[in-house]
Amino acid sequence: MNKRRGRLFYEQNADSTLYYALQARQVAFRHDYDQGLADATNNLGVVFDIKGNIQLALRYYNDAYNQYVALGDSSNIVQTLMNIGSVYNVSGRDDKAQSHYDRAMTLGDRIEHDSVTAILIYNYILLYPQKFTNAKRTALIDRAYGIAKKYSDVRLELAIDQLRAVELISGGQRDKGLLLLENTLDRALALELNYLSMDLLLDLGDLYLAGDRDRAIGFYTKALSLAEQKNYRMYARDVCRKLYDYYMSQKDNTDAFVYSRKLLKLYEEQAEIDRVSGIDYIEYAVKDQQLISAQLKSRYNATMAWLAVAVCVLTLLVIVILWRSWKLSKNTNRMLTMQFRQLETTSDALEKSNQNYARLIKIVAHDLRNPIGGINALCSLLQDEDTSSEEARQYVDLIRESSTSCLHMISDLLQTDFDFKETELQKKPVDLPVFLDHAIMLLTFRAAEKNQRLVLDELPSVTINADPDKLLRVLNNLIVNAIKFSAEGETIRVNVSHDDKGVTIAIEDNGLGIPKTAIPGIFDPFTTSKRAGTAGEQAFGLGLYISKQIVEAHGGRIWFETEEGDGTTFYIFLPGENVGTLSPA
Repeated sequence: MNKRRGRLFYEQNADSTLYYALQARQVAFRHDYDQGLADATNNLGVVFDIKGNIQLALRYYNDAYNQYVALGDSSNIVQTLMNIGSVYNVSGRDDKAQSHYDRAMTLGDRIEHDSVTAILIYNYILLYPQKFTNAKRTALIDRAYGIAKKYSDVRLELAIDQLRAVELISGGQRDKGLLLLENTLDRALALELNYLSMDLLLDLGDLYLAGDRDRAIGFYTKALSLAEQKNYRMYARDVCRKLYDYYMSQKDNTDAFVYSRKLLKLYEEQAEIDRVSGIDYIEYAVKDQQLISAQLKSRYNATMAWLAVAVCVLTLLVIVILWRSWKLSKNTNRMLTMQFRQLETTSDALEKSNQNYARLIKIVAHDLRNPIGGINALCSLLQDEDTSSEEARQYVDLIRESSTSCLHMISDLLQTDFDFKETELQKKPVDLPVFLDHAIMLLTFRAAEKNQRLVLDELPSVTINADPDKLLRVLNNLIVNAIKFSAEGETIRVNVSHDDKGVTIAIEDNGLGIPKTAIPGIFDPFTTSKRAGTAGEQAFGLGLYISKQIVEAHGGRIWFETEEGDGTTFYIFLPGENVGTLSPA
């Protein structure tokens, strides 16, 4: 009841509002009534807002906001955000004012009880019309008017008509806007909506002052009469100030003196009211905070006392239980620790083993595709009726070499730990021109499937010291990649250069090139940079990783030059210690 009476009194008697709001706050606090506490706190913010104490108004509005948030009271959250924004507007902090209004609008769009949203729209447009485009302002005003109609809120309907009139005037329809404003005033006076009527009278006076001063003075005079009749001292002071300023500007000292007398009388009456009421609002706020702090401290002390007793009892119980459990669990813990360590070691070993097996299977599948593909192509040629016996013998020799290479590859992969070391290489002298010619012959049939040509440029006579099987895997991977990522009919070149430092083998294509995003991980095992070839060939992301391992085991290095859309050249460099006889062709 105190809370409701506080709301009824605040427009005309701030002292009574303060009294009843504080009473309501105390009752709500004693009975743990959170909703009542939040409402009373919000009303205290209203009191200090009316009295012009911005700091205290913000404090109570913010307290109320936090309490409404804890309650999940969306409508009142919107209201307090709007109140805080209005206080910031009065203090000239427009950025913070608009920020709070924006937050209120965002939440107002989602709440079910949207009557407060209409008031929010009205206040926001009234304070910051420039924030919105003409179309947006019109849409918001129509929305607010629809809400007012839904709740039959005549006062809000008239207030929105006031906004519409202002919109018409600012939009160049001054006569139409003034007519709507005067009609709204007549309806407000008929319904005795005095505060709204005062705002309308002052707006009309301000709007007519520049062009029709007699009419403007008429509206000001009528506003002053209503303010004196209803004892609206703040409005009366505002109107007297406007009339005094007007007559002073007209050098009409007689009428100016009349309104200066009225202003002086109003200030004297307010001073007498403040003296008689004897209310020190700041002292009230301080005492209110002290009382709340004392109540919270009392609750805290009582809670801590009960908590201390409970902790003591629980501590004794825990000590007894722990003492008994300690004897039983000591040996058990020791056994469990040992078993856990054993399981952890076994688990790590199994996980590593599983990872190696999975990687091994993928590598085997990848590396066997090339020789098996060659065998398949050679078998197709053997079935051709036009194949001569000499050609058939050559094809059979090639099939035998490819199958032998497959067996060696499988044997090597089953023994590998994915890190090729030089000690594992079976090095021997390799005639590089013959070796490269043989490697290209094995893949010629693969290139022919896409009408491509494998060209081996004229080579120097060089003998290198290397593992031929593993080096063949590298060349197979690089040449097959060139085939895969080159279009039909393209030419793929293989050439060799050498100097005192070693031998460099280059595989050059004019294919798709490597995208910049794929370059950093191109040599990673199981790289995600893989993509399909020009004929949809599948990629496994293993070939370049394996090739890099083998080349580096020979003490060399592998790199590439590429231009996306314009081909790629891969280079294999084997240092001088791998080279036997170096002599130009």
